[in-house]
Amino acid sequence: MSNVLTRAATIASAALLATTGALVGATQASALPTVTPTCRVADLDLAVGARERAGGSVNYPILFTNTTGRTCALRGYPGVSVTDARHHQIGTSAIRTGEPISTVFLGPDDTVTAIMRTNSRSVSPNCRQTSSYVKVYPPNSGVAVEIPYNLRVCGMFEISPVEASD
Repeated sequence: MSNVLTRAATIASAALLATTGALVGATQASALPTVTPTCRVADLDLAVGARERAGGSVNYPILFTNTTGRTCALRGYPGVSVTDARHHQIGTSAIRTGEPISTVFLGPDDTVTAIMRTNSRSVSPNCRQTSSYVKVYPPNSGVAVEIPYNLRVCGMFEISPVEASD
């Protein structure tokens, strides 16, 4: 009979520990911080901002605006190329500047930028045909947006990582 009591006590103890462990686990899981989701293409409005001349280069900000009612995050470099009216790529994609990356958080209606840079024609007369679109893959996205924009790439063509707008 004592063998039966010992087994019953062991089963009861195991059930109590399992229940307590499940409750503790549930409490800990609910206390974990939520992770901010990565901004998806569907969450963003992309545009090319006003160009700025700087020495022998021309800078074009690519604007990423959060169009949702929740915060999302971007981290890293966008993929950027220029395409013609038939959506064929003109030349090679923009190369990364090598600047350090950080995570930027976009609240609803917030905008962050990445700077697209090329040379002015006076510095580098070796220019591609003028584009009809700037094709942009947001960081960590396999989906691109083609922004209608006439851009003439001359010489270098590079892109910075996304960063908070000034």
